Amino acid sequence: MLGIYMQRSVVLLMATAIPLAVIYVYSGPILILLGESREIARAASIFVYGLIPQIFAYAVNFPIQKFMQAQSIMAPSAYISAATLVMHVALSYLVVYKLGLGILGASLTLSISWWIIVVAQMVYIATSSRCRLTWNGFSMEAFSGLPQFFKLSIASAVMLCLETWYFQILVLIAGLLKDPELALASLSVCMTISGWAIMISFGFNAAASVRVGNKLGAGNAKSAAFSVVVVTTLSFILAVVISVVILLCRDYISYIYADGEDVAAAVSKLTPLLAITLILNGVQPVLSGVAVGCGWQAFVAYVNVGCYYVVGIPLGCLLGFYFDLGAAGIWSGMIGGTLMQTVILLWVTFRTNWKKEVQEATKRLHKWEEKTPLLAGEE
Repeated sequence: MLGIYMQRSVVLLMATAIPLAVIYVYSGPILILLGESREIARAASIFVYGLIPQIFAYAVNFPIQKFMQAQSIMAPSAYISAATLVMHVALSYLVVYKLGLGILGASLTLSISWWIIVVAQMVYIATSSRCRLTWNGFSMEAFSGLPQFFKLSIASAVMLCLETWYFQILVLIAGLLKDPELALASLSVCMTISGWAIMISFGFNAAASVRVGNKLGAGNAKSAAFSVVVVTTLSFILAVVISVVILLCRDYISYIYADGEDVAAAVSKLTPLLAITLILNGVQPVLSGVAVGCGWQAFVAYVNVGCYYVVGIPLGCLLGFYFDLGAAGIWSGMIGGTLMQTVILLWVTFRTNWKKEVQEATKRLHKWEEKTPLLAGEE
């Protein structure tokens, strides 16, 4: 059934990718409609055109990753990604500088690299003995029960989308400031650094969701609770260390990505906010992973709406525009929303009755599995 679940996810995500691709096609007019300058909208739309194939690669890649992670198969994806990264750097240089395709070439290279990862992972799944019990080839069962599967998945999708879009909106709003070029340049540097650092938390997110889900499904409440403590603590410690390093390099770190003293000064001013964001991102994504493992996606989606879009964004706009604090004000307000969400998730996780979560996990197993789970049978 694990292989069937993966295929159902791919079918649903491929269908979802079609309207998203249409939005990508009309990204230029949409950005202008939202108030962005024509220069920024034009450059963004050119870059986005090259990312359209990436949407469909995502639709296949993420179900594959969860399929492998659920079986504790981590190394192959890591090796494939590492090899693709080396190739991606060389290909990007060739396409952007030698062939002169610019930002369109850069985005097309991203799409190609993601499809290479997808194909390589599928080859591994089809040929590896480790997947012989969970992968029996493509099945028509993937097209059965899609409405129920969609209903189960939509809460998780909404939860993740609301989290991902939150800080992307920060960049969008920054384009409406008095000096949008400088604001976007400094924010882009900070968001890129944040993106590098949060990958560590996303790794812990995946580990937490799989570990907690597996332990609850196996009926081991104490191990699930212990996993939450270990993964959250470790991610938090790493986030603090990274934040300290960023603060120590605040006056120079922007030169990795962009030249200019104005950008360096703007990034230096934003670095304390970046450090706070990194620390929060060391905890919040991990707790979101715990929520996925426990099946709390719908609850977290409501929390995200309240904290991010009712509190964070309005507060950021108030500080950024009304109090004229610019990019720092927008970011400060949005940090407030993230802090509120993190505190709520910490409180809920701390008060969780893990024995009750085991019972809920067992109900889900019986609902989605046609036969008695192996672990339950062994017990």
